[in-house]
Amino acid sequence: MGRSGRAAVADVLPKMRAAWRLDFVVVNGENATSGMGLSAEHAKGLLDAGADCITLGDHAFDQKSMLAFAEADPRIIRPLNFAKTAAPGRGFRVFDAPGGRKIVVAQVLGQVFMKRPFDDPFSAIDPVLRSHPRGGQVQAVLVDVHCEATSEKMAMGHWCDGRASIVVGTHTHVPTADAQILPAGTAYQSDAGMCGDYDSVIGMAKDEPLRRFITGLSKGRFEPAMGAATVSGLYVETDDRTGNALRVEMVRHGGRLAPAGPAPL
Repeated sequence: MGRSGRAAVADVLPKMRAAWRLDFVVVNGENATSGMGLSAEHAKGLLDAGADCITLGDHAFDQKSMLAFAEADPRIIRPLNFAKTAAPGRGFRVFDAPGGRKIVVAQVLGQVFMKRPFDDPFSAIDPVLRSHPRGGQVQAVLVDVHCEATSEKMAMGHWCDGRASIVVGTHTHVPTADAQILPAGTAYQSDAGMCGDYDSVIGMAKDEPLRRFITGLSKGRFEPAMGAATVSGLYVETDDRTGNALRVEMVRHGGRLAPAGPAPL
């Protein structure tokens, strides 16, 4: 979320990769550029910091440079159901992981409380899961469900349980305290939270959002908060043979939130 979040990821992610021996890192870059979308320049910065893949969201192409960059760089994943016609880039991809392993990363947009009437995310993700069974040609499957309603995210988690290795929510900027392994072996969290300044209104400097809530009037643009950021996310270990999640831990490092993770950095 904004410059503060980008700086924190650039600082902390290399340390996390080394300390926790991370095989594959997915970063949601949806709001990394001024809180609205992701520019090609800032995408390159996240990739250079150690991201293996960047997912987007409903603001996927707010920054016009992403239209061409998503086509050119296969490490960028936009939502499968972003548009009724073909959108730039790809909605999922099979990535290489260390040791000859394969991981599918896919993203879908929810429908509930979203500003645009996106296509059904359940029918969008179903053919990807059917054609890439875990423990076969791919060792793991990660689904980023980018939506507003926790109920829709939870429904997606149960829909994918036993077919995806990880279902993790993004979009609402606040980490939820429900990290778990579902009955059929899928790691789940309703929202991984933002990498940004939590002394804010979902990452935006407080004055303008407060003014709009209290008075109903706007005086200026929303601007990202610039204080120290908390890096938030989800740590998962999976079984190569079955694709099941074996361990899931919330991640919070730095900034204002209480620390969490598989081990101290």
